[in-house]
Amino acid sequence: MAHFSLASLRALPLALALLAGTTAQAQQGGQMPPGAVTVVTLEPQSLTLTSTLPGRVRAFAESEVRPQVNGIVTERLFQEGSDVSEGQVLYKIDATTYQAAVDQARASVTSAQATLRAAERDFDRVSALSDRGVSTQQSMDEATSSRDTARAQVSVAEAALRSAQIELDHTEVRARLSGRIGLSDVSQGALVTASQTTALATIRKLDVVSVDVTQSAAELLQWRRGQGVQAVEDADVALTLADGSTYEQTGKLTAAEPHVDEQTGVVVLRLQFPNPDGVLLPGMYVQVEMPTTRVENVFLVPQEAVSRDRRGNPTALVVNAENKVEPHPLKVLQDQGSDWVVTGGVAAGDRVIVAGMKSAAPGATVVPQERKTDAEAQASPGADASK
Repeated sequence: MAHFSLASLRALPLALALLAGTTAQAQQGGQMPPGAVTVVTLEPQSLTLTSTLPGRVRAFAESEVRPQVNGIVTERLFQEGSDVSEGQVLYKIDATTYQAAVDQARASVTSAQATLRAAERDFDRVSALSDRGVSTQQSMDEATSSRDTARAQVSVAEAALRSAQIELDHTEVRARLSGRIGLSDVSQGALVTASQTTALATIRKLDVVSVDVTQSAAELLQWRRGQGVQAVEDADVALTLADGSTYEQTGKLTAAEPHVDEQTGVVVLRLQFPNPDGVLLPGMYVQVEMPTTRVENVFLVPQEAVSRDRRGNPTALVVNAENKVEPHPLKVLQDQGSDWVVTGGVAAGDRVIVAGMKSAAPGATVVPQERKTDAEAQASPGADASK
């Protein structure tokens, strides 16, 4: 047992020396393999820049249904929330007294016409006597005056009949606009007056809607100086709904209020959007992507590729021709969706790193792999499993 332990102790230094030599050779000859990174190759583009603005939906046209005569509502002839047509009868007001007024006015017309016929007969008789030299000039003047007065009385009576008929017609409250009618504020049996401030109901035209957005006067000046508004006034405007979804229809800029609000310093812009399915309702909060101007030879750099240095300046890691990592300071104009619009710091063909940052220290050698497009990723879903 003692002889075996002594041999083991003598062999131990040789084993340690062999192990040390093997480790040194591994350290001298072996290196860590280059890390894999995912890159996006940049190409210059021409873009229409947009600005996200808050806004409210307004009806394209709106009509308040109001009574024009006094009386008791006897009928409501529409379904709340339904579509109505211009001229459709919506309410009926008790017409008893107005019908009586029409009858009285019609009788007055008949009486005035009878008086006129008598005055005309007298005028004809006096005129015939005057031609034979039997009647005096005074009689002729009196006959002429009576005839003219009777004619005027007929005109007054006919005007009173028309006025009474108009009031009778107003007992049928009709729609002045085709559109969708809201809730009724009165019911059968309610007393309404021609001077009341509360509308009976409101009709809104909703197949096309307006969207009013606010824009700061300072940014509007920038647009105009760069001919931004003029250059893109015919461009399509996208709309984002309150739940974050994108409205399927696009709109157009139609007008700008020629006035700056003194309290807020903003200008109101009005846009129009088709609304065939009635998705947009008046008062709804929305956001619009307003085109502002066109820019040339800019780059869209994915936001995940951009970081900030200690001074807060944007930078990106670029893989050069030797597959080495280089930091590039960027000149960012604004964001555009999930990208940054970059005007300086990169060039056409530059490969910016968007994934694998842990292996992408400046100066390190990497193995770049181009990021697949959405179509390519869907075509080979298993290919990106390692990313």
